[in-house]
Amino acid sequence: MAPKKSSSGMSCWLKTIAIVLGVLTPLWYVLEQRLESFYIFEVDHLRDLQLRSLQAHGNDTRAVVKYIVDELSTRTATTKHINHDEEWVFNNAGGAMGAMYIIHASITEYLIIFGTAVGTEGHTGRHTADDYFHILSGTQTAYVPGEYEPEVYPQGSVHHLRRGEVKQYRMPDSCFALEYARGWIPPMLFFGYADTFFSTLDFYTLWRTSYVTGREMIANFLKGKL
Repeated sequence: MAPKKSSSGMSCWLKTIAIVLGVLTPLWYVLEQRLESFYIFEVDHLRDLQLRSLQAHGNDTRAVVKYIVDELSTRTATTKHINHDEEWVFNNAGGAMGAMYIIHASITEYLIIFGTAVGTEGHTGRHTADDYFHILSGTQTAYVPGEYEPEVYPQGSVHHLRRGEVKQYRMPDSCFALEYARGWIPPMLFFGYADTFFSTLDFYTLWRTSYVTGREMIANFLKGKL
């Protein structure tokens, strides 16, 4: 009798999974077609803002960050969705380590300041969102298999990692960037959590990251921002 119960339980789970997939797949397809309509940040504006902030404050990265946050706080589309508290937390992902300040987090976008004062290197991850890495200070290099020269991104440049692509990257010395991702953000969190469970075991940082990210995502969702 035991095998029959086990078989019945497995059948029930498979039916449940099939129903969930049957409901979520068409929903995902519809939302995917409307993805652009959910964005509140503009790629061209962030690029222009990066350049103007550097022109105004040069190598004073703290002032550059403040310039960026202050302007985003005054724009009609983004003013309600900006986190003004610089709640810096460590971030370990793909073997690289740095720290981040979450300016905005929602289901379809995030905007953070990410960097390190001592350098790092790792795997970008293969993500469900386009990632725009606006270099505010220092230099980032990147590598894709088959190439013999690195991609070099100095201060004032933008490294665009397209959705689904993957690279090795390095920030050899102090480097900070305004990082903007647009696409499906929740699946990216698994990449961000993996190093905690299989390497650092820094569960306090994991909790702080989850708390701030979750708080911002929920708050923005309640304000009508998907």
